[in-house]
Amino acid sequence: MLFRLNDKIKLKTKNNDLLAVGELLIDMISSDYTEDMDSNSYKPFFGGSPSNIVMNAKKLGIQSLVAAVVGKDRFGEFLIQQLHNQDIETSYVQQVNYPTSMVVINKSKSTPVPIFYRGADYHITYTSKLEEVLVNSSIVHFSCWPISMDHGQKTIKKMLKIAKENDILICFDPNYHPMYWQKDEDGVEVVKSFIRQVDIIKPSEDDAERLFGKDTPENQIDKFLKLGVKLVIMTLGKDGAIVSNGKETLRCHTFAEEVVDTTGAGDAFWSGFYAAIVKGYTIADAIRLGMGVSAFKLKYTGAVVDLPKIEEIKEIYKV
Repeated sequence: MLFRLNDKIKLKTKNNDLLAVGELLIDMISSDYTEDMDSNSYKPFFGGSPSNIVMNAKKLGIQSLVAAVVGKDRFGEFLIQQLHNQDIETSYVQQVNYPTSMVVINKSKSTPVPIFYRGADYHITYTSKLEEVLVNSSIVHFSCWPISMDHGQKTIKKMLKIAKENDILICFDPNYHPMYWQKDEDGVEVVKSFIRQVDIIKPSEDDAERLFGKDTPENQIDKFLKLGVKLVIMTLGKDGAIVSNGKETLRCHTFAEEVVDTTGAGDAFWSGFYAAIVKGYTIADAIRLGMGVSAFKLKYTGAVVDLPKIEEIKEIYKV
């Protein structure tokens, strides 16, 4: 199937619009802009790319759920409570006897450099409950975090098999980083094997460089397409995004005028894109709305902010 940019994506109607699978963790963000560890304080924020997407998508007006793992500790309880506060069901968040995972980030106006502390996040287990929510979702989204360890890999493989059998749209955030990959495995090849199974992918320039080496955005997009992806959305920071289905290409400029913190900007894009697709916008308009949501988020610290509905984003940024 060719995803034409001026067409809508026809989703199967399900009880849940979006199921995101992957990391639910603490973003420990510095109070100061600094490249060193000389900030006097760090504050815990709700974090984890798939979880950020679900929180944002819910605020934008679509039904969203996260499947993830936290520890049986205070940070785990904090994260679950944050989901409760947004009326997001938490029964698909598993709790295990490992510490809740954490990323330490210095607040930044460019691409932040994270330090990873992993514990619970990759221990996600395939269950009948997880399968039930999967088959009742229109879109499944996953990240590199769960596939970076054997246990999570097995769970995601099972989920993708079921998703394909049930015509669920499969989307992947290739947020590969060698620092959180198990040392005895070729992470790049594992990621490429998963890319071959997905419909839509949204790499950043940094993601693409870690997977393929340095190259132009256009060439990087071609590499993803050759692996079998139907639609590639490459985000370029202040330079916007380039989108291609292999036949058509669209360039989108950024709407961002004020940048306070870049943490979670890509997640905000994903959530806007998903909300727009679910609500029946064309792919091209969904990408522009994703850019609008990302621009709105950039004005605030942390990955999850108080977003308006997607219809208000449309008015704010004149999409």
